[in-house]
Amino acid sequence: MFRAARQNRIFQDVVDQIQEAILGGTLKPGDMLPPERELKETFAISRGTLREALRVLEQKGLIEIRLGVNGGAVVKAEDTAGQFSDSLDLLIRFQKISLLHLAEFREGVEGTVAAVAAERASQEDIVKLEALLEEARGYVEQGASGWHDFLTVDQQFHQELASITGNPIYIFVNKMVHDNIQRYYDDFLPPDEVRLNENFKDLCNIVELVKQGQVADVRVLAQKHVRRFNEYMMGHKHL
Repeated sequence: MFRAARQNRIFQDVVDQIQEAILGGTLKPGDMLPPERELKETFAISRGTLREALRVLEQKGLIEIRLGVNGGAVVKAEDTAGQFSDSLDLLIRFQKISLLHLAEFREGVEGTVAAVAAERASQEDIVKLEALLEEARGYVEQGASGWHDFLTVDQQFHQELASITGNPIYIFVNKMVHDNIQRYYDDFLPPDEVRLNENFKDLCNIVELVKQGQVADVRVLAQKHVRRFNEYMMGHKHL
């Protein structure tokens, strides 16, 4: 499965070989990597170089280092989506991604997602979107007290639109962004019945346009929807 590491790039070559074995399916989730002594001999490297390579793979979320008698390096069963989301959260916390950056990105992506969903939505997809609308309606009727529950359904609604596209990149990116945008809602978008009703009306109109297959119109509406609420947050931020 492995060969001696190239001597001019030993460390990176070890990381690359193990990573390729995992991503290529040679090593599957739950599989244990060969023992440390065997890996050292196979790669023809020192113990220190091997351990550093394994630490890098662990940081990437590809393996887990288990301690104890039956310990060792194990291929992780779960995907790394959570780690990417955590990375975005850290970028936001360290102010490397501003509200304006996120707003600009969301406007483009969510407009495209809505447009593609309008092209591809099945009747079953429409039923799911309408069910989310009905759940959201209940929270809208509660007024400002239903704000946070409504935002949870709103997130599910946008994720469902992404799922309808069938494009794993849209699905992943959309989830990563919405998993982290709550921080901005909490800081810059306080509960407000007018905004609650505006948001719900937008969702209803988006569903109607998706049902009709109105690709261009739903793209514009989704962009306006994101833009308006970004402007609310930007305005509140400067107060």
